[in-house]
Amino acid sequence: MNAMDGAVDLFLRVAGHNPVVQGLVAGTVISFMNLVGALLVLVWRNPSRRSLDGALGFAAGVMLTASFTSLILPGIEVGGLLPVVIGLVLGVLFLDRADAWVPHVHFLVTGRARADAAQEAGVDAGSRSGMSGVLLFIVAITLHNMPEGLAVGVGIGSGELGAAMALMFAIGIQNIPEGLAVAVAARNAGMGSLWYAAFTGIRAGVVEIPLAVFGAWAVTVAEPLLPYAMGFAAGAMLFVILDEIVPEIHAKGNERTATLGTMVGVVVMLVLDIALG
Repeated sequence: MNAMDGAVDLFLRVAGHNPVVQGLVAGTVISFMNLVGALLVLVWRNPSRRSLDGALGFAAGVMLTASFTSLILPGIEVGGLLPVVIGLVLGVLFLDRADAWVPHVHFLVTGRARADAAQEAGVDAGSRSGMSGVLLFIVAITLHNMPEGLAVGVGIGSGELGAAMALMFAIGIQNIPEGLAVAVAARNAGMGSLWYAAFTGIRAGVVEIPLAVFGAWAVTVAEPLLPYAMGFAAGAMLFVILDEIVPEIHAKGNERTATLGTMVGVVVMLVLDIALG
């Protein structure tokens, strides 16, 4: 039994054959990896900006490659180019409008105080309560994590478990540095103790579970939606990468580290895709 068969067999033993339950299990796995990353803030209390930029470059590389190998190209095979392109455009438009509705908050913060975080968000620190700042932060991170949960659920609903598991593992792995970055940002934005910062990072990933379930259910109930849903998830992930992650990790002079991290992420996702896809 090769690696792909063993992984799929183990997944089926745990999740069974119901796509919705499979989506629940897959969403729980990727959310758990976000938990692992968030809890790292308890032992790695002050990661350098360079370290975070490299780790988040890795996350960007994984997401970028997964958008094509696990969503766009399989979607074209299933339904042709047009439905995938339509879905991709809708995914980009959705994230663009969501980003406009929620005042922009950069969450990849390392050594900044609350006032600096508020200034980056374009909001006067004295003009809002601490609670409203926390809520704004959480909403922004929730929007960032939505495409990842949806992508995993859609992959599960496609019925191609090998490819779906490659996507699940890839999203889970890149959730570790993301969870850490969110927890560090929460702490440095003045959102309480280390435990609260870790909890904020954990909470940011929980949204991936219902979206994974929804994605698996939607494409199972309405199979013609599959290529559109694949395109939508890919477009949303690409928007997050290009609008949020890449500009932020290139903002403080660590471009080379971030680029090398991105290339490592691309290689890891390709290896996962070949091994499990």
